[in-house]
Amino acid sequence: MLAAMSTWSGPSLPTGTLTFLFTDVEGSTRLWEAHPAVMRTVMARHDALLTEVFTQHDGVVVRPRGEGDSLFAVFVRASDAVAAALAGQRALATEAWGEVGPLRVRMGLHTGEADLRAGDYYGSAVNRCARIRAAGHGGQMLLSEATAKLVRGALPAGAGLLDLGRHRLKDLAEGEQLFQLV
Repeated sequence: MLAAMSTWSGPSLPTGTLTFLFTDVEGSTRLWEAHPAVMRTVMARHDALLTEVFTQHDGVVVRPRGEGDSLFAVFVRASDAVAAALAGQRALATEAWGEVGPLRVRMGLHTGEADLRAGDYYGSAVNRCARIRAAGHGGQMLLSEATAKLVRGALPAGAGLLDLGRHRLKDLAEGEQLFQLV
């Protein structure tokens, strides 16, 4: 079961072909510098809100990643991951963030296999997902070609995919066809 916080505490995480979802708050360093006390509350709310949404869509938040302003979640079904990303962006957009203004969160999704060790995932699929996220800007949801192929016929109502073309991503030998969830 999920612990009260955003970390998995169950006996095992899902394995096999999974859809990975990475998030990142755009401009968080600037926000932390300008509003350090407020950002503690804002980021706690961000984590709780996205964890709740991802859990409602059968996702598991593995653990916070990076500089403390991002989350890493896994989903057994790509369609659940895409629905969670869209619901997460909608929830973030309707939340009142006070003096920091709206939070702009970029999300990257990729489907593949990874090694599970000591409660975390490792491998090229995880790295590719992180690079896809890094290619986006706040508010943008980017999907790999692998994920887009799986969800093309199962998108949430009113959602679509915009083909952004092939992109060279940092440290990856092969480019990636990226799609924006709109």
